[in-house]
Formats: sequence, structure tokens, C-alpha cells
Amino acid sequence: MEYNKEELEKMLQNQEMTSEQLQTLLKAREEGKIDFVLMDIREVFEFTDRSIKGADMLLPTSQMNAKLHVFEELKEKPVVLYCRTGSRTGQVMYALRNMGFNNIVHLSSGIMGYFGETEHNAPIPA
Repeated sequence: MEYNKEELEKMLQNQEMTSEQLQTLLKAREEGKIDFVLMDIREVFEFTDRSIKGADMLLPTSQMNAKLHVFEELKEKPVVLYCRTGSRTGQVMYALRNMGFNNIVHLSSGIMGYFGETEHNAPIPA
């Protein structure tokens, strides 16, 4: 199914998204139709084991408090968070939204419920 820009942007305004929606957004981003940041909040060993192809950033939950400035820098850009099952991202998203970061959405099923392309031993993104 083909989505227009408005429909794609609406996906990024919800609090959570499905595997299918993220796959659609990643494809649309490759085509230059939309822009967002895909951020993995798992630990480094989890990321290198298996990550979603197209992840832009790795910011482990254990380092989140020390690196809140990253979210400040991305405040105007939609950010999609993912973890293993969606539990950590749900908690992080809730806390960030309470701090005024409203462009945050999370992959509700985490990488365990993601059916798109993944990578093993991917290089750590910046």
C-alpha cells in the first residue's frame, strides 16, 4: 500500500507503532518522503547481536540520564525508539514525554516482534 506524506507523518504522531508501520516508514525514508531518527535503546551487546537495519543511533537505557542532551538536540525531529520487547521503550517514552519531548514514538513489540530486515553484528551507529 502506498502512503502519502500526511499519512506517514500521522504514524509518527502516535505513541506506539507496529512492525508494519516501521517497515513502511523506513522504506519511505529511503525514498526521501519522510525523515525521522530510529534509535535503539538496548545495550551494546544486544545491538551487535541483532539490530533493525536502518537504525541511526544506539543510546543504551543505562546511559540515558547522562545523555538527555541527545533528545534536546533532536527535539524538532521525530524519534522512533525500539528495544527488545517494547517494555523499556514504553517507559523511556513516557518519561521523555513528561519532560516535554513530544516527537517520541516507540515500536510497541520491540525487535522481537519486528518482521522487517535486521542485521547481525552491525557496526555501532554514532
